[in-house]
This record gives sequence, C-alpha cells and structure tokens, in this order.
Amino acid sequence: MRRPVTVACWGGRQNRDVAQRARFAAAMTAITRRLPFGLSEVVAPSLVGYLLINLCTFFVDLGLLAVFHGTLRWPIPAAVTLSYGSASILSYVLNRVLNFRSHADVGRQFPLFAAVSASNYLIFVLGLTDLLSVIGVYYELSRVIAACCEAVYLYCMMRWVVFRDTGAGQDPEAGATGAGATETSAAPR
Repeated sequence: MRRPVTVACWGGRQNRDVAQRARFAAAMTAITRRLPFGLSEVVAPSLVGYLLINLCTFFVDLGLLAVFHGTLRWPIPAAVTLSYGSASILSYVLNRVLNFRSHADVGRQFPLFAAVSASNYLIFVLGLTDLLSVIGVYYELSRVIAACCEAVYLYCMMRWVVFRDTGAGQDPEAGATGAGATETSAAPR
C-alpha cells in the first residue's frame, strides 16, 4: 500500500504566524484606543504591548527566582542573575515577534539587547535598588521604584535602539494615523 505524499507547506505556517502577530497588534491598538483621559492620543500601542509582555516576563522572573533560590537553595546573586537573564531573553523574543514585529538581523539586534539588559541590570536592578536602600528607603519600595525606572529605560532602548528598524506602534488598520502616528516618520513623496 502506498503512503500519500505530504508536502511541507512553510507558507501556511508563516501565514498563521503573521496572522497571530497582526491580531496582537490589533488588540494592542484596540486597548490603546480605549484608554481614558486623552491617553489614547499620546500612548503608543507598542507601549501597551511592551507593558503586557514585560508584566508576564516579570512573573516568569519571580517564578524562576522562587525555584532557583527557594527550592534549589542557590545563592541570591546567582538565582537573581539567572532568573533575570532568562526573563530578559523571553522578553526580547516576544517583543521582537509580537510587539515590534522586527525583521532585522538577530545577529545585530541581540548584542544590542544584551548590552541594554546588562546596563539595566547594573544601573537599576543592582545600583538604584541598593542606593535607595542605603539612604533609608525600604528595600521593597526601593525595588518598586527601580522597576518603574527600568520600565521606562527598557522601553525607550528597545523602541529606539534595539528595534529601530520597525514602525513601532503603527496602527495596523489605519497605517500611520491615530495613536502612535508620531512614531513613524513618513518619507517625503
């Protein structure tokens, strides 16, 4: 008995992936349009996507930290570094694919992202948290303040340095109109 010949159809998978990215972009645009107090005019859909993705990766970071330090009893510096590094890589992949929809060479982007993550780790995760704790701020509050600074720094660096090849925040339905229209510059015709 002959077996049927199957042909791998990469185009079908690619179309599905593109559709998923488009749905994510449309969802972020829809959320942005519903923001209150005129925020929909100034907040880009890529910022909403970034916040959603990085909130999820923050929970991954905390979960891994609980496993590495709480269960495996690794020293705090090793546990924090590995959990932060793992969550950062996940953040890079999700932001690249879903949020910024970048098509640039990973070999050029990822070293930039690694440098941004390393500087963020040194400046905010270790530096600012420790500085605030030393001057008398409760360590929990120090970490929350540092995390807020981290979010601003990382979003700006991802949008304008790491994923600068994309039209981040561009409304997928209306081109470069609506919220985030200032994020892409139209070439003169």
